[in-house]
Amino acid sequence: MSYAGLIDVTGRVNDFLNAGSVLSWDARTMMPKAGAETRSKQLATLAVAARNLLCSDETKRALDGAEISDKPADSAEARIVAQVREAINYHERIPTELLRRKTELGSAAHEVWAEAREKADFSIFADALTTMVDINREMAQAIGFDDHPYDALMYRFEPGTTKAGLDRLFARLRDGMLPLVRAIAGAEKPRSDFLFREYPVQAQMEFALKMAKRIGYDTDRGRLDTTVHPFEVSFTRNDVRITTRVNRSYMPMSLFGALHEAGHAMYEQGVDPAYTRTPLATDLISLYAVGGVSFGAHESQSRLWENHVGRSRAFWANHMGDIRAAYPGSLDDVTEEEFYRAVNRSEPSFIRVEADELTYDFHIMLRCELEAALIDGSLAVADLPDAWNAGMKSYLGVDVPDDAQGVLQDVHWSSGQIGTFCNYTIGNIMAAQLFETATDENSGIQAALDGADYTPLRAWLTDKVCRHGRRFSRDELLEKATGRTLDPDPYIAHLTRKYSDLYALA
Repeated sequence: MSYAGLIDVTGRVNDFLNAGSVLSWDARTMMPKAGAETRSKQLATLAVAARNLLCSDETKRALDGAEISDKPADSAEARIVAQVREAINYHERIPTELLRRKTELGSAAHEVWAEAREKADFSIFADALTTMVDINREMAQAIGFDDHPYDALMYRFEPGTTKAGLDRLFARLRDGMLPLVRAIAGAEKPRSDFLFREYPVQAQMEFALKMAKRIGYDTDRGRLDTTVHPFEVSFTRNDVRITTRVNRSYMPMSLFGALHEAGHAMYEQGVDPAYTRTPLATDLISLYAVGGVSFGAHESQSRLWENHVGRSRAFWANHMGDIRAAYPGSLDDVTEEEFYRAVNRSEPSFIRVEADELTYDFHIMLRCELEAALIDGSLAVADLPDAWNAGMKSYLGVDVPDDAQGVLQDVHWSSGQIGTFCNYTIGNIMAAQLFETATDENSGIQAALDGADYTPLRAWLTDKVCRHGRRFSRDELLEKATGRTLDPDPYIAHLTRKYSDLYALA
């Protein structure tokens, strides 16, 4: 067989994964509750079929016959061959039955988690989570690791990241951020009462979509829906869907949820069309049909558009009229500066997705610590709520009122995604590093943002990040775009500048 044969067979793997993504999107947006049991089996069937085709004799023959000796080592063709070979090796270490069990439980457990969250009762979810932790422990052992089983699980989402490396990164962030958190603790807080007024659901959805489109989300290739926990999902670059959630009494949730997910979506929509249905738009390790090179790289785009753009002073200088028009009479007594300060107010909170930029990463540190302890057995699932509450008190000084606002707030564990929380902090760091480089390299980008023109920044990100899909590793991508690998200094500098200004710190 030829290289074309390899592209054909891996294209069919991509088709299986996209079909599963459609079913998963439906399960989280429209599916009736009673459909969960059969949906879990459907998703498992597709995941196993994708894995079996990837590891089949047909794929191996195509891989052996793919002639690319005349191609550079970093060419698309050479990277595809290398990634298929790596993925086959990875999946052949994981028993098929283990993958089936994990996928089936991931779908069924979502409904159990949703019920537990609704009733604020962790005990409802405890058995399902115990089984999911056990499955992930089995997967870690099958995958293999040098130092800690958590390393094997993070590999699926952020290749090269280890618990030891993450501990060092978190320590660097704590050193840079805790002085700011403490300095702000006693400072006067910006006015924010107007964020908690009554905002109609339909008006929120319309404005959220308007702003997502304004920064560049292409609705000819996407749509916005509501869900319990916001997410983005792509079925190739030509169908990339986003969701947000709405609280009638807290408008920023829907708006910034949509901007965040639009950032994810624009990554997928910006992948080179030539990579459609190829391994460069397919995560063959995690078995997701995504073009982002890592979950952290993906998160960099969502956090960049949500925070560096959507929470900037320039954004609200330009769009205060739009938001007043969206909610007639509700914001007439609010200046653009007051609104900007309110949506950047720093105050410890219970909910990760509503946390401000400065406290957000402490939510991530806690989750990573708890996940690692669950996987190495030093923390039992039954003790997780108490450990969560103690960690929130230690890091952020808050007393968690109930399980819904505590240990049950995130959807990830219900689907078996243990090892992915590190991606959020890595994404924050990458976002600052990319934004700093973009605006330093081209002063016209910031000038355009000041004038509500988001095209130059979007074009830079598409050229430096999105179009490459999975061709380059995360650090290769960063080196090509910024001249260095992952560097937390621009992120710490960004937070220091922003919050020193907001709170008039010396």
